[in-house]
Amino acid sequence: MAAHAASELWQLSAAEASRLLADREISSVELTDACLERIAAVDDRISAYITVTADLARQQATDADRRIAGVPMQIKDLLCTNGIATTCASRMLAEYIPVYDATAVARLREHGAVLLGKGNMDEFGMGSSTENSAFFPTRNPWDTGRVPGGSSGGSAAAVSAGAAPFALGTDTGGSIRQPASFCGVTGLKPTYGRVSRYGLVAYASSLDQVGPIARDAADCALILQSIAGHDSRDATSLPDAVPDYSAALTGDISGLRLGVPSEYFAEGMDAGVRAAVTAAIDQLAALGAEIREVSLPTTQYALACYYIIAPSECSANLARYDGVKYGYSHQGDGDMWEAMERTRQHGFGPEVKRRIMLGAFALSSGYYDAYYHKAQQVRTLIRQDFAHVFEEVDALAAPVSPVVAFPIGERTDDPVRMYLVDVYTLPVNMAGLPAMSVPCGFSNGLPVGLQLIGPHLSEDRLLNIAHTYQQATEWHRERPGI
Repeated sequence: MAAHAASELWQLSAAEASRLLADREISSVELTDACLERIAAVDDRISAYITVTADLARQQATDADRRIAGVPMQIKDLLCTNGIATTCASRMLAEYIPVYDATAVARLREHGAVLLGKGNMDEFGMGSSTENSAFFPTRNPWDTGRVPGGSSGGSAAAVSAGAAPFALGTDTGGSIRQPASFCGVTGLKPTYGRVSRYGLVAYASSLDQVGPIARDAADCALILQSIAGHDSRDATSLPDAVPDYSAALTGDISGLRLGVPSEYFAEGMDAGVRAAVTAAIDQLAALGAEIREVSLPTTQYALACYYIIAPSECSANLARYDGVKYGYSHQGDGDMWEAMERTRQHGFGPEVKRRIMLGAFALSSGYYDAYYHKAQQVRTLIRQDFAHVFEEVDALAAPVSPVVAFPIGERTDDPVRMYLVDVYTLPVNMAGLPAMSVPCGFSNGLPVGLQLIGPHLSEDRLLNIAHTYQQATEWHRERPGI
């Protein structure tokens, strides 16, 4: 322990911690205690956690030390955890305690990961800033007056602040990549179906995907290795074999054909974001990538398409919260219908209600063909755009977001302006593709993320591009001063 002071253990990446644990240079109890002390020191300023499971974490760490395992983690509060409240940051599920673990959580626990607690988020994953939590907003560790992104804002903020070595988030329209970009950490959204959705509380079932948020690409590779693979309990889970993601980190991208979509550099992007992403692409070229400009013409329709399909699925998925089976139930003197109305009135927040109403309208008689059916047709065109481009290039490089983290409260009264923050991440979910956010610089002192997008099941390729870039740069090593 002389070379690894207990007070500094929270700074370790998941890969570094895993190696030191395996070599018995540190214990999981020591590492877990350091992380819990770090949470106590910073979480009153960033509010990344809804629930801190200190006693459980120490017990799991003690057990892990007997099995040479034990890297601590945070789990977004949208993934079921056996015996631990899973609130989805909603009053509707404030007291819901699952009796099983989500598959991704169970697989990490089988590998000896230690649960520090559950991460704050936008209610049911609906938001881009983690201001829509029913409990409290999370704050960006780089500037606590600004948002951490969303909906996995608590997860990204915890990793950025050193309050967890890694976290599991979910990505429906950019909810891993955008907060990773805003908080200066690395986030990976896998191919749709690569990671089981069993135990994930559904928002939009055809778009949701579980993925890691960590310090660097090497950590993401380790975590994805643990959670990826077929699950018979998820009908959308892919049967394809899982490659060795860590072995794919060769550090060589010579000859890689890297496309730069012109539509992702449109007007409205912050000058500092444009400069940082352009410099990152130049760095990848210097490392051996062949840069080609490409076009994805249906990008302009992705935002409108997403905000028809996602709310439509949301309105169907959230119909189950009626105050009868589980969750919040309004008690009054009225009949069953009034009780159900009051339950949803008081149980859901404003953004959730907005999306339920949008979805119900799009699915209603007389509007289904005009909106939902048309949006699904456009979604097919978006997929075809990506398929055609990937006949010419191996991967794409683009910004994650046109802006950096914005002040808390700046966009809450303008939903459309808030939705535009995700304009460059939404198309990936519409096509079910894998994508990453990689720290690539700063704009006005705030982190900027480079987005890497690949064809289906190309996570190993994206991880290697990110790893190669991170071996040549130091952006992912920058830490907030909190």
